Amino acid sequence: MKIKLVLTDIDGVWTDGGMYYDQTGNELKKFNTSDSAGVVFLQLLDIPLGIITGENTKIVWRRAEKLKINHLFIGVKNKLEVAKKLCDELHISLQEVAYIGDDLNDAMLLQAVGFSAIPANAPAYMEKYANIRLAKKGGDGAFREFVELILQKEDLLETAIQEYLKTTLQN
Repeated sequence: MKIKLVLTDIDGVWTDGGMYYDQTGNELKKFNTSDSAGVVFLQLLDIPLGIITGENTKIVWRRAEKLKINHLFIGVKNKLEVAKKLCDELHISLQEVAYIGDDLNDAMLLQAVGFSAIPANAPAYMEKYANIRLAKKGGDGAFREFVELILQKEDLLETAIQEYLKTTLQN
């Protein structure tokens, strides 16, 4: 089945799951810029992308804004419910969705979608909820690996690469 929407968790997928605090209490997260290529590939192919995270921080909002990600849901308790509503809005089924998450709050959504993955460092018991365990860890390019795997399965990776190169040459 063709993937018409990609959804992702953030902490433990785009980050290593760590939460860093400075001495004044500011929270920091480290994102791997490699994952940005996954976002760009999806945008070049007009495949919508959404972030669904339990965290409620401006850090995630700022990252989504910088990468021009239109579907952002922060502070979510029931990720499956949010995904179902988004699918209704986009007139697609959960079977046309790919999702990457890393922990128990992702389990129901991982099971419900057409294709799902967990990063290499997700707990072993999460394997039963996902279709695949990736080679990369969260924060080490797992999201990009996930997107490239989807595009490879759908024979779109080379198209995405060529589109990227074409837009790079135009700028």
